[in-house]
Amino acid sequence: MPKRISNVTVCDLNAPLIYPFRIASGKHDSLENVLLRIDCEGGITGFGEAAVATHITGETVAQTKANLQKFASQMIGKEIAGYRPLSEAASKKFSKNRSALAAVEMALLDAYTQSRGLPLWKYFGQALSRVVTDITIVISGLAQTKKSARAFYAQGFRVFKIKIGRDLDLDIKRVAAVCEIAPKAKIILDANQALSAHEALFFLNDLEKLRIHPVLIEQPVPKADWDGLAKITRESRVKVCADESAASLEDASKAIRTKAVDAINIKFMKTGILEAQKIVRLAVKNNIELMLGSMMESPLSAAAAAHFAGGSGAFNYIDLDTPFFIKGDILKQAHLKPNGVYELKKIKRGIGVIPDLKT
Repeated sequence: MPKRISNVTVCDLNAPLIYPFRIASGKHDSLENVLLRIDCEGGITGFGEAAVATHITGETVAQTKANLQKFASQMIGKEIAGYRPLSEAASKKFSKNRSALAAVEMALLDAYTQSRGLPLWKYFGQALSRVVTDITIVISGLAQTKKSARAFYAQGFRVFKIKIGRDLDLDIKRVAAVCEIAPKAKIILDANQALSAHEALFFLNDLEKLRIHPVLIEQPVPKADWDGLAKITRESRVKVCADESAASLEDASKAIRTKAVDAINIKFMKTGILEAQKIVRLAVKNNIELMLGSMMESPLSAAAAAHFAGGSGAFNYIDLDTPFFIKGDILKQAHLKPNGVYELKKIKRGIGVIPDLKT
């Protein structure tokens, strides 16, 4: 029997962080996102999250809430199975507010897969791949970097993503310290657009002199500097990944066509979910590596992305670690172990994460 949407609710999804999540282009002092809830016939409830990163995308919480509240009337009475037309309508409405699109698609797919009695990962593929996230070392002083690295290494993390870009001399020391503390770990660097191509190549050369070999450097130059990305890709032994430069299917196509990068970072909050599927197919077809990343997202959105990674089996790098930076538990059933392993096999229907806004 078809299930229709009977009610739509938009509200804040907030939580404190254990410490500021600082990157080269800005910081999060707390999680301040938007939650979308859709109630459907048959007792089905789907949840979606819009993770707002104003310092990266320019979106705001107020804008996102207002857009979702306006769109709610278009969802009432629609069948869950009609998620694609609703997604297309939302994509047109939210051309400048992609986190709102992500929230709509996430809630719809959560409800749809619940109605089919399936975990969300089966929507993306029939074979479940193991999903293990890296852990981020945010920009901080040397002492805090060492403290964080020791704690996360003891928890079992073996891939460290180190934010760089504000002080390269200090960054060299920070990267070296993490490598010493976590000798068996793989290292990813992320400059969040802070460097020039010359600075990035110089930095990587200095690391090579120290016998430090990162597996990837993410978005070393400003997002519009395609020549800079291509130069680093040509001249460095370290693979280069586009993040801010790859904000759409069109951007991803350009990155591949121009051979500017070795990898692309997909985030639901940049493209929505259905467009992210198209980028995956394009990248796989062209032998481009993929990272699955996130903004500052709660376990709800992080788990949805983990389903995407597990079902598709297409990702070389997983960066879904932000739940580890949230103080307390605002969401139940995160399905995430202390060492970063997502336990998706235990989920029977939908995303499997239910917001608890009372905590």
